[in-house]
Amino acid sequence: MTESAAYRHGIYKSDLVRKIALWLEAQPHPPVALEIAPERISGARFSRTGSLDGFAVEALPPGAIVPSAVETNLVNLAAVRTAMEGIRERLRVREEDAALLLPDPVVRVFVQHFDQFPRSSKEAIPMLRWKLKKSVPFEAEETLISYMRQAPREGGVDVVTALGRLRIVREYETAAEQAGFHPGVVLSSSLAAVSLLEDRRPALLARISGAALTTAIVREGVLCGYRCTDLPAQVAQLTPQALLEEIYPVAAYYQDTWQEGIQSVRVAGLGARLPEFVPPLENEFHCEVHSLLHTAISEGRVSADARPLAERELEGLVGWMMQRN
Repeated sequence: MTESAAYRHGIYKSDLVRKIALWLEAQPHPPVALEIAPERISGARFSRTGSLDGFAVEALPPGAIVPSAVETNLVNLAAVRTAMEGIRERLRVREEDAALLLPDPVVRVFVQHFDQFPRSSKEAIPMLRWKLKKSVPFEAEETLISYMRQAPREGGVDVVTALGRLRIVREYETAAEQAGFHPGVVLSSSLAAVSLLEDRRPALLARISGAALTTAIVREGVLCGYRCTDLPAQVAQLTPQALLEEIYPVAAYYQDTWQEGIQSVRVAGLGARLPEFVPPLENEFHCEVHSLLHTAISEGRVSADARPLAERELEGLVGWMMQRN
């Protein structure tokens, strides 16, 4: 990736997610996208003008996918392949390029500050591998790595780096290839969903998918914090206090670094339980707390043709659709 003036504009103008999505330097606008989650695989087809041309959702049996940065993910490969083939048939896919939105635990994301950072990727990537080698549980030689610069709070440069273990990413790519897709763009689901945030003021995203919680903070086009952790319980047993304890480290880091508080909180993945969590979150952050998708819809940032995806709470696909448009 190369630096350009676009990095210094807002998140929608700078295509922050799309630039991270140039993971494998493939087509940035494939006509099909697959969002892969532990409980389901969802697919969407887009027209040449970017509108939604159709979507499909295939449920997975429990335990078919166990997201991990290091261990085998596709435990029930036959079930995963069957689900992908079902989507291919329902969307009438014929050997076409596809974007893969992977479970968040697969892709590790870091936001780091440097006083100086190389202009050349030939120098930057080895530097990032060395600096992050103790932060990821796999060897540098088997790592896919992508990065982009963004505006820092003060001097120097901030760098957003996304890493994945090659063997794990290839699991998903191979399954998609065997089902008739041509994987091009690969990124984590929440990096697509983050484009749903209104970031004119500091906004925190708390997104639950399966047993994973992703917390991200954006402010005026800058990804200020990102953390993916395993939850201590499934959504049905999760308590507001347990969720707060997982969110707090990222929020505290932001408040200490930027010397300001969170001004909006958006939540995804709690479903009908969201009302139980709103009062504790509002008491903690002293700001409004709403559903990520419902707010984006009410504010008119989700197009009418994307509503079917939003109604199924496919925030990754909705966010990706916003980015590709």
